[in-house]
Order: sequence, then structure tokens, then C-alpha cells
Amino acid sequence: MPAAAPPRTYEDFVKVHGVLIAASGLPRSLHRRLFDKLSSETFDGGAYFQVEPCEEGRQRRLVLTAGALPRESDVFLVDHAWTFRLPDAYNQLLEVPGLAQRMAALMCVDIDLNPSDAEEAEGVGEENFKLNVADVVENEIREAKEKGNDTVRWLELEEMDIDDDMLLSLELTSKFPDLLALSLCGNKLKNVGVVAEELTKFKSLRALWLNNNPVEKCDVQMEQQILKGCPGLEIYNSRFTPNYGEWALGFCGGVYGKDNPDFGHQGESPLKNITSLDLSDRCIRSLKNKPFSPVEMPLLSHLNIRGNPLEDSVSELFTLLKRFPSLQSLEVDIPGPLGDNAVEIAESLPSIYLLNGVKASQIFETGKLVVDSMLQPRFPEWTAEESVVDRVVNAMWLYVMTYRLADEEKLDESSVWYVMDELGSALRHSDEPNFRVAPFLYMPDGTLESAVSYSILWPIRNVDSGDECTRDFLFGIGEDKQRSARLTAYFHTPQNYFLQEYKKFCQNLQSKRLPSSLGKSSFVRSLCRSDGEPLHVYTDIPQVEEFLTRPEFVITFEMKNADIIWTSTQVDEEVKKATGITERQVINQFPFEACLVMKHHLADTVQKAHGSPEWLQPTYNLETQLSPLIGDYFSREKDGANNLWILKPWNMARTIDTTVTDNLSAIIRMMETGPKICQKYIEHPALFQGKKFDLRYVVLVRSINPLELFLADVFWVRLANNPYTLEKRSLFVYETHFTVMNYRGTINHKNTPEFVNEFEQEHNVQWLDIHERVRMMIKSVFEAAASVQPEMHSPTSRAIYGVDVMLDTNFQPKLLEVTYCPDCTRACKYDTENLFGTKNAVKGRDFYNYVFGCLFLDEENNVSRL
Repeated sequence: MPAAAPPRTYEDFVKVHGVLIAASGLPRSLHRRLFDKLSSETFDGGAYFQVEPCEEGRQRRLVLTAGALPRESDVFLVDHAWTFRLPDAYNQLLEVPGLAQRMAALMCVDIDLNPSDAEEAEGVGEENFKLNVADVVENEIREAKEKGNDTVRWLELEEMDIDDDMLLSLELTSKFPDLLALSLCGNKLKNVGVVAEELTKFKSLRALWLNNNPVEKCDVQMEQQILKGCPGLEIYNSRFTPNYGEWALGFCGGVYGKDNPDFGHQGESPLKNITSLDLSDRCIRSLKNKPFSPVEMPLLSHLNIRGNPLEDSVSELFTLLKRFPSLQSLEVDIPGPLGDNAVEIAESLPSIYLLNGVKASQIFETGKLVVDSMLQPRFPEWTAEESVVDRVVNAMWLYVMTYRLADEEKLDESSVWYVMDELGSALRHSDEPNFRVAPFLYMPDGTLESAVSYSILWPIRNVDSGDECTRDFLFGIGEDKQRSARLTAYFHTPQNYFLQEYKKFCQNLQSKRLPSSLGKSSFVRSLCRSDGEPLHVYTDIPQVEEFLTRPEFVITFEMKNADIIWTSTQVDEEVKKATGITERQVINQFPFEACLVMKHHLADTVQKAHGSPEWLQPTYNLETQLSPLIGDYFSREKDGANNLWILKPWNMARTIDTTVTDNLSAIIRMMETGPKICQKYIEHPALFQGKKFDLRYVVLVRSINPLELFLADVFWVRLANNPYTLEKRSLFVYETHFTVMNYRGTINHKNTPEFVNEFEQEHNVQWLDIHERVRMMIKSVFEAAASVQPEMHSPTSRAIYGVDVMLDTNFQPKLLEVTYCPDCTRACKYDTENLFGTKNAVKGRDFYNYVFGCLFLDEENNVSRL
């Protein structure tokens, strides 16, 4: 960290940083302490805290090792180990020496790459050779005799390379005729018939594990044959069979196991001493089973039934559970077999003290419908072949934080992301944290150019030596901002809840079908002045001023003198009052057009009118629809479907702050940089010579009621610069996945007739067929707006909109966005040919002449009515 000259006095510091200090939330009592540490660059956290590995090396935690630290007694500086803007992340990890390795260690994604660990594992392997199967079998028989048992009841032959022939040669049924439990996990058993015939000879078998064998691919067929031959089998591959009873319950309750495979006390109930029973993920379809009763388990106080497809009715389950006199703690999916409301579940089971780890009293106080205090942390996943850089890119969303720079003039368009150093990154989450962290920009020279970014850390509770130090990852975010759903970025939250929310979302879309309001004929008058003068046009758009040359129109530089106001800025009621705009003046924007030009409103408009049309990719407003999005993600993950998504800010152009990712944590964390939609990425677009492209169409709107639309015959293609690929690194390369090169990259202009001709030849299609589908889609979009937002109608509004379209591999159009007052530089710059109708030459300089002719003079040159 470069040394910075400190402000001369504390007063200077407060004067420069007053707003930043207030925004951080740091108590006033610590302001001078912060100044002292910043001035002297004092990083003394190491004297107070220690970083420790936890979760078997998958995480680290921060522990206070100094004496007790009272609430708001000190503040600590935390350095930023990595600061970046998202498009630069991948290249920085590749190019900055040591950065990827440091981040991998900090994020615990290098635990399989540590040479010392590998050497240690190798040493262990040399000292412990694997016994062969015959030796294991003989050892089991010998140990049973030594213990005074006449037979072996539990046998584990796991990862012994046993194949079908070896299974037969072992003659296990003759050696262990009274076997109750057998595990053959991780072997090479393939043939269903051979394996089933051999194993069904065990007539006393209660549990069988064949996981991680090739035969597992035929699991249903295998299970059917096994159950037919072993009617007493209660557990198969960790799942309860329909025949489950006392033995399976006893196994899950700790009564039965390798050292105690059966109950030897005749006349006694084997389940009577069970106090805790974990039945999670056992594929149980019914709890109406004689051994599952308060008579058999009178002391049962904790029950976990998560992850089971229970088919018992809600009332049947409540009746059954109420009968257990000692039951105080219950874990169950919400929504799930007991309903979708934690409050109602707690009310229906008044003896329950803890529901999913949360006190019933707390559930009643907060009114939360879904509760779970026992969420498991979300760890990064990777393959052995995955590079360190890819591992870090995947894991960083569990660690990064963000801020956006701003000065007196403007807010920076792209956010800054950062990773705190090893000490700061070891702070784990708690809903009741004992520390608070905030970013802080120290400006030693009083200017943004001199700024150095830190995080500041201070205790908000009394902390004792040995306590873990935690922070709230979602500080200031409550349920009104989808807190529970946003925790999914860091924890494994109940999937059933989100799948249910997704199902509701889909059902709601299916019910949407609004009638079209498209007018059959136009009643919109053309504009003309009573004095016969040309129409006066005020504009702040250079192309209009330069290329609107028809004698019927004349440019004026006084807005109050204009008949037509054609502007790129928003004209609201305040602007009208300030500039003196009157009701007689026509403006190039419609009221409430946000229903089209703001991305979240556009999706909402289409969904309200058409539900889920094929031409709109699944789209979610992250500010209100995060739960169904997560459900959609989980559903695709479960089905093995593509899960690549694109995040777009509500109201930013030029792909600013737009990201493509398949990382659920990343999707949720992106909400922190501003309101966005999340839309299913078109992972298989139609390509032009191997590159991605989209199409810009211009729509002319004379009227909303009746709806009078025209499509300009001139459209243009926008091409990406790089060949299209879904390789992970490419997601950070703008010129591969995006096509707007006006503001970055190099524009490779392709004249539309040339593009169409070459595209038809490359794909053996007729462009007219594609064009007709595009026309119908655009018409449907504006019909939706007219139906959903009839307030758009205004007799003094005429406008053009840019509609961006992409084609998928089946050449079906997909709506990307609708743009107000689109940039028509290309339309004015390039001469082209009308591909439809007359197929005449179209001069670029005439673009605004025929646009204004259509909108204001009722002409239809180089446009077609929709």
C-alpha cells in the first residue's frame, strides 16, 4: 500500500470525510481513533484477532485472541487484497503475479493443490495397503467368533473393485446366511440380473447399499428385483423402502449399527429410548407406520423429516405428530408436507419449542412464513482439472463487496468490487453479529484522485476472548428487500420453497391473456399550421437538425415557438412548466412509455398481456421476483438444463453494468450494484459467420388508441467482433457476447442487403419468413403496451422507438429491449436498399424526412403498417 501524506489535523479530516464517515455508520466516539490509525497507517488487527480454518478447511473464521473487546471500544483498518471492475477480473487474475494464488488461498479453493497435503496423503498411502476382498471376508468371520457371535450380521465391502464375477466367486450367501446389512458401495457391479439373483438369496437382509456402482444406472429395475426377492428389506441405497419399519427407524435413531445390528432383548421395545430421530432425505412417502408412534418412541423430542415426498395429508401428519408427548423440536421443509406457513405450523403444534431451529415464540413475533436457522454454508465447487483462475472467479461471490465512486458532478457508471484481506475475509455471517464492517475511502489530499480504499471494522457488541467475530452479510436488508432469498447467495436455503414460488409464478403467467386494442383504422390527424407555414421543429438531436430538409418542416431554436418538440431528454410536467410547453405542441414521447423503455416494466407489460410468449426469454425483476428466479434456477439445475443468465440494469443503455453468468451467488450479489432484471441468456443464438449479432428495428407510433404502428423498412445488423463461444473466460470478453460497439470496441458495419443475402446463403433460409415473424412480435409488444397501459394515449404525442431483436438457432425472434429516441446515426449515415415492397434505393440522408412524413403528414414511404 503506497504511503499517503495524512491530513494535517483531525478537523481537516472531518471536513473532507464527513459524508463518508456518516455513511459508514461508525460511532462518533471512534472518529478520532479512525483518524489516528489512518494517519499512521496502523493495521493492528493481527494483535487482536486470529484466522482459523474451519469446515474441514473449506472456510476460515476470525477469532478474538486478545482480551475482551467492549462494544464500540476500537476500530480496525482492513486492507483490500484485490480491487477490480468486473470486466477486468479475469485478466487481472491471469496477469497480476501472485494474485490468483493469494485469492485461491484466501477463498479456500486450493486445498487440493497444497503440495504438503499431497505428500502427506501419499505417505499415508504407502503405510496402509488395501486388503483384498478375501482377507476382509476372513477377518470379519474371525472377529465375529472372537466376540462370541455365531454369525456375521453386518458386512461392508466398499471400494474393493468387486465385479460381477468376483461377487459370485465370494459365495457370500453361504458364508453369511443371516446377514442383516450389506454395503457394496463403490465397486464395479454392472449386471442387474446377476447382482439381483445373488443378493436376493439373503432372506434376512434389512439394509443394502449399492451406491456408486455401474448397476446404479438401472436403479429402479434393480430395486424392484431386490425387493421382490427380499421382502424384509427396509433400506435400499440409503432410501427407505415401502416395507420400512422398526429396523430402519432404529438405524436412523442410533439403535442399530455395525456394532449392534440387531436388538437382543426379547420382549422390550427397541425404539423406546430414542430421543432424536433424523429421517431426512429417506424418500419416505408415508409416516403412517406402526413403529412410528408415541407408543414405540415415547421419549422422542427431536424429529427431522426434511427432504421426503410425504403423501400423507396435512391433517393426518398434524394429528400424528401431536400424539408424541415429548416432541419439542421439528425440522421440516417449508413449504412442504405441513404447508407453506411457519406460523400456522407452530400454531398447529403448540408443544413444539423449535421449528427448523427457530424458537416458536420468535416465529410468532416476526411473522416469518419460512424459517431456518440451520442453513448450511454454500461452498465453491470445482473439478481437479479446473484452473486456479476459474476456481477464484467461481468462489469470489462469497467474498466480494462493492462500492461506486462519485464526485460532485456524476456517479461512476460501473461499480468497483473488492476483496478484503485475509483478516476481513475470515468474518463469517451471523444474523446477530458482533462486528460491523463498512468500506471507507481515505482521501489524504482531499481529492478523489488521492483516494485509498479500506474497510473499517468495529465491535457492536461486547466480545470475549475466544469468541468468533462475525458480521451481517446483509446489513440493513430486511424481508421487505427479500433478505431470506438473498441469503441463498451464501447458504443452501430450502429449495422446496423457491420451487413452489417458481411454480406459482409460472401459473400466474399462464393465466394472462389480454385482448388486443389494435385499431382497425386511423383517426389521427396530420399536422398543419393554419397560416400555411411549415411546421416548426425544435430538436437537440444533431441528425434531425442536419437531415430534416423537407420544405414542410423548418428548424427553430426556440422551444416555445415549436409545433414539434423532438428531444432526447425526458419531458415531464416539471419540464413543461419550466420551459412553457403547451398542449398544442406535439412531443416525441408518450406518457407512461416507461412500460416499454424500462426493462423491468417491459417484461411486466408483456407478461401481463401475453403471459410467457416464446419471443420473450424468462425474465425476472430482481427487486421483487428473486424467489421465483431462484426456483427457476434450481429447477434447471435439477433437470441438467443450461443455467446461463444475463443481468441488465433497469434503465441503463450501452450494456453498462450488464453481466452474463451461470453462478447463482453472482446473480444475487449483482443486486447490490443497482436494480436489475435477470433474463435467461440465449445460449444458442443464430450466428453470422460464427459471430453473434442482433438487429435494430425502428418503430413509428402515431397513436396508442387506436393503435397505429409502422415499421421502418430500413433496419440494421450489429455484429460482435469475436467468434461466439461459451467458454467461461469468454463471459468476461465484451466483444464476444455483446454487439453494441458504438462506445467501445470497433464497429464492423455490414450493409443490410449484404448481410441478408449472405445470411440466407449461410443458413439456407428465406429472410422474408424471418421478417414476418419479427413484425408479428413487434406488433404484439406494442399491443401489450396499449392494453396494459392505456394511459399512454395522448393526441399530442408521436414517437419512434428502437426495438432490438435476436434470433435463436431456429431463427425465431427474441425481444431484447425497446429504446426511447434511438440512436439513428447508422440510418442517416449509410445508403441502403429497401428489401421489401418496391425494393427501391434508400438514401441515409432521407431517413428523418420519411420518418417525419409518416408521423406528421400521414405518408407511408419506406415504412410498412403493422
